[in-house]
Amino acid sequence: MNSVSPLVPSADEELLTGWGRTSPSRARVARPVDITDITVALDRRSPRGVLARGLGRSYGDAAQSGGATVIDMTGVKGFSLDPATATVRADGGASLDAILRAIVPRGFFVPVTPGTRMVTVGGAIAADIHGKNHHGSGSFGAHVRALDLLTGDGRLLTLTPETTPEEFWATVGGMGLTGIIVSATFDVIPIETSLISVDTERGTDLDDVMARMLARDSDYRYTVAWIDSVAASGRGVITRGDHARADQLPAGKRASMRDYDPAVRITAPSLIPSGLLNTLTVRAFNEAWFRKHPRQRADEVQSIAAFFHPLDGVQEWNRVYGPRGFLQYQFVVPDSGAEVVRTSLEKLARVGAPSFLTVLKRFGPSNPAPLSFPMPGWTLAADVPARVEGLDRVLDELDELVAQAGGRLYFAKDSRQSPEMVRRTYPRLTEWQAVRNRMDPDRVFTSDLARRLEL
Repeated sequence: MNSVSPLVPSADEELLTGWGRTSPSRARVARPVDITDITVALDRRSPRGVLARGLGRSYGDAAQSGGATVIDMTGVKGFSLDPATATVRADGGASLDAILRAIVPRGFFVPVTPGTRMVTVGGAIAADIHGKNHHGSGSFGAHVRALDLLTGDGRLLTLTPETTPEEFWATVGGMGLTGIIVSATFDVIPIETSLISVDTERGTDLDDVMARMLARDSDYRYTVAWIDSVAASGRGVITRGDHARADQLPAGKRASMRDYDPAVRITAPSLIPSGLLNTLTVRAFNEAWFRKHPRQRADEVQSIAAFFHPLDGVQEWNRVYGPRGFLQYQFVVPDSGAEVVRTSLEKLARVGAPSFLTVLKRFGPSNPAPLSFPMPGWTLAADVPARVEGLDRVLDELDELVAQAGGRLYFAKDSRQSPEMVRRTYPRLTEWQAVRNRMDPDRVFTSDLARRLEL
């Protein structure tokens, strides 16, 4: 093993939570700035194990590990663009935010982005993030050409889908439990402008929204629907788009067509006073949001930030749910289980769990990763306050419906599902565990989520 460098900052104990601010746990946090530091932190690990952590945007307990050594990777953040091959090579701690700020003005965009750009490359691979283009482009792991993984015994492995398929796909979606993703090379897509050409239409009820999405899925690169969670009808707003071409812009805008400088516009407590999110405030917000959008509009030009990452413009928006925090319930079901979408909205409304952020998307084919979340069908995500009377019972009921329909829950959003639920809904779990055990026989890498779900 490597000798200890006196330049490595010592690990300090900190209380960590996910973005939902629930179930905190205390760990020793190390903050390396290069691979030597990472190796030293691994050498100095707590007997309870090690976990790499990025920007902490997993909602539950995936990026924390009580009593263990948590390696904050955000100081290991270098990256470079190769325009000739349309690839980026990035350290595991590099954020999509920093990468986008560098590559968009040069005419490139990341292959997949979730609803926040505050995600590290390592986190994007570990959670196999998805976005509004999954129906056509799949999840992030499908665009990774190679990754460098630091194992528990200090070896640095280069994994690719061709040369080491089992290890590679166990790491994609593996929630950081196969090793530390030190760096990765992934494809990027060419764009002409930093703008998105967007079509918008309103759906009068849930059936209408879903029918419209099914009818025109293949016509757009990006599609998403916002659902009014407190309206009995399940009405919604569908937004679809693609990267705007230069010839779609007015001549006066073409000189600045690749400008990209997203900024925080507002702090969450000034939007909705902290903790005052309830059915009445959400109903008022949802009514205003629905009416804000036209019945139909085509070819509207929006910024990348407005289309993909609107909540990144609201600092600390997770605090609107108050000091008790919140959870996101996200599931996917095949088309045959589409009725679970309606039932989940009805049950959450009935128990009084208000959500101003309820999002419906279509998924395309799965990739080879055993623990990757997406499968063909419908995915619904709803943010709800964590302490609503009767919520635990309702979510348990929804878990059962999702499992019966052949669906599953997303590890990066989960904070409360059971080990039994995982065994029922991830049919390749034992296959993944066999590969993980071979890669990490001493079980060096662990997390609160891994312990809770008996991964």
